[in-house]
Amino acid sequence: KTQVFFDERDGCGGNLDGAGSASLTQNLLPDEAKGPIQLGFVAGVILRERVASFERMLWRACRGNVFLRQAQIEEPLEDPATGEQVYKSVFIIFFQGEQLKLRVKKICEGFRATMYPCPEAPVDRREMAMGVKTRLDDLSTVLSQTQDHRHRVLVSAARNLRGWMLKVWKIKAIYHSLNMFNIDTIQNGLIAECWIPVADLETVQLALRRGTEKSGSLPAILNRLSCVEAPPTFHRTNKFTKAFQALIDSYGIASYREINPAVFTIITFPFLFAIMFGDLGHGLIMALFGGWMVWKEKPLAAKKTDNEIWNIFFGGRYIILLMGAFSMYTGIIYNDVFSKALNLFGSSWHVPFDAETIKNNNEIMLDPKSLDQYAGFPYPVGIDPIWQLATNKINFFNSYKMKISIIFGIVHMMFGITLSLWNHRFFSRRINIFCEFIPQVIFMSCLFVYLVLLVIIKWVNYGAGEDVPTVLSPGCAPSILITFIDMILMKGYATTDPDDPCSPYMYDGQFYVQRILLAIALVCVPWMLIAKPYFMHRANKQRAMIGTTGLEGGIDESTGETSTMPVQPAEDHDMSEVMIHQGIHTIEFVLGSVSHTASYLRLWALSLAHAQLSEVLWSMVLRIGLSTPGTTGGFAMYFIFAAWASLTVAILVLMEGLSAFLHTLRLHWVEFQSKFYEGAGYAFLPFSFEAILEANENAVAEQK
Repeated sequence: KTQVFFDERDGCGGNLDGAGSASLTQNLLPDEAKGPIQLGFVAGVILRERVASFERMLWRACRGNVFLRQAQIEEPLEDPATGEQVYKSVFIIFFQGEQLKLRVKKICEGFRATMYPCPEAPVDRREMAMGVKTRLDDLSTVLSQTQDHRHRVLVSAARNLRGWMLKVWKIKAIYHSLNMFNIDTIQNGLIAECWIPVADLETVQLALRRGTEKSGSLPAILNRLSCVEAPPTFHRTNKFTKAFQALIDSYGIASYREINPAVFTIITFPFLFAIMFGDLGHGLIMALFGGWMVWKEKPLAAKKTDNEIWNIFFGGRYIILLMGAFSMYTGIIYNDVFSKALNLFGSSWHVPFDAETIKNNNEIMLDPKSLDQYAGFPYPVGIDPIWQLATNKINFFNSYKMKISIIFGIVHMMFGITLSLWNHRFFSRRINIFCEFIPQVIFMSCLFVYLVLLVIIKWVNYGAGEDVPTVLSPGCAPSILITFIDMILMKGYATTDPDDPCSPYMYDGQFYVQRILLAIALVCVPWMLIAKPYFMHRANKQRAMIGTTGLEGGIDESTGETSTMPVQPAEDHDMSEVMIHQGIHTIEFVLGSVSHTASYLRLWALSLAHAQLSEVLWSMVLRIGLSTPGTTGGFAMYFIFAAWASLTVAILVLMEGLSAFLHTLRLHWVEFQSKFYEGAGYAFLPFSFEAILEANENAVAEQK
């Protein structure tokens, strides 16, 4: 066996004799060897995890006639093929003969080891090491300078990157629009058809003129065209009306020149919301939040955020402000501030009983007939604060809020039916006026407007007082619900029992008036069902007799009259489809008038629920801190008030506010807009760099 020793201080095996005068081959020889023996070696690097199998393969393939020495490289190296950081080991292999040399190189190539040339003489190896070190220093300097230069270039490009992106987006949008133009080979130009608001025609012409002057090309020509296609719908809004218009557009885009309900929604939406959310304190919190967003509008709008909830709140800041302001108004009418009343003007009721009487009686009934107990005039603004102390306040508020819910609901629906008249007149649908609008108004007036009149009559005629007859006393006031049900079912008698001091009727002749109103309402049903199909059928027959050519004359489908003016050839309607459509429309209106009226009772239900939740929070949370005496109560009040305030904002303002908002939205979409609004149009989407850039920025933000 031959023992091989070498100096590890040398890079590839080193100076084996330590003196540097002998060759590597001579230093590997044992002392007793006399002849020259040539030993070769190979050096390189290999992945650390392949060292063990690499060593076994060398041993088996070369039958133990090679000597391997390896050491691990502590720092990771970058793989030139994949760019990943890997750990490697450096090795050197000694062998004798050309055959072993070829075999060793093939094994190194098989294990993908990287081999490096290494001279045999120590002096040459030192020179190579110094050269490698010099090159490494030069490369390090070049890399450092390259990174600095790259950083400066990227920083400079980053300053202009947004501007470049904006230019690219704009140019792309321009060319996308130009691709929709038609090429006029004769005039050597481009022709395009587009929609332009009439109010902006002069602005567009001025823009074309300026573009022609700057480019020096042929002047652009803008002509108005007439077409059969329905134009898109465009509503010019500002930052205040934009949110209300968005509520309407969520239901459906208005048809062209159809009446826009967003104008009326600006008032009706926060008002109906406030009926359900009536509380001065809660409305103040909501109004302050909306006012803060309006006051900080510009800095808040400049802060772009992807938080959808915040974007919804900020987009509806004016709606929130108005809902809070209207809720403060209804809170004053309800005289409700965090479930407590404000006694600003002094109650009209007095309690002329001593403390002993009050202590011995759990309940004391105040008589409005007594001048010692009632001042004779109501509370100046809103509900008297004494009702907050009454045990029957729920019955009183139930009756009051239920009646005002029905009144406002019927007024709201009648207003919607009235708006349909403007649509019929604008679109020249006179047949709809006589066959739909008029019977709908009569039907609603005979039943539900009459119901409102009964409520007002009961409020005005019945009351307490010394000079009030028995028949008009509160105990004799008939139930409006029972009266209305008896009217629909045609119950009751024209004469009343003379021995009964109370009358089931509120005025003379009510029995006959209700029968007449019911009969008129029933006549309106076949009117709506049959009249319109009949006139359309007659128009089709006249059209078949006269002909459908536009120059000879035609039939105006909206009126059923013969017209000698040039008209568009009209299509014959399938009468079976017309009858089915009109039948569905009639049934929907008749049944919907009942269900929609009942749907407005949600105003009463949510208002009652909101008031009760507020009272529960006060009695079960804040009252505990207020009733705790001493220093302990002071410390406890700090935490109890925090809990009460948190629950108030989280439950009564946020959750109840969201619930009232959704119910108000439903009342507008279903009960109000269904009376006149079709929403069958499509939106006008003008070429706008602002909209294009905003869409691209949102897309980039989603990708990030």
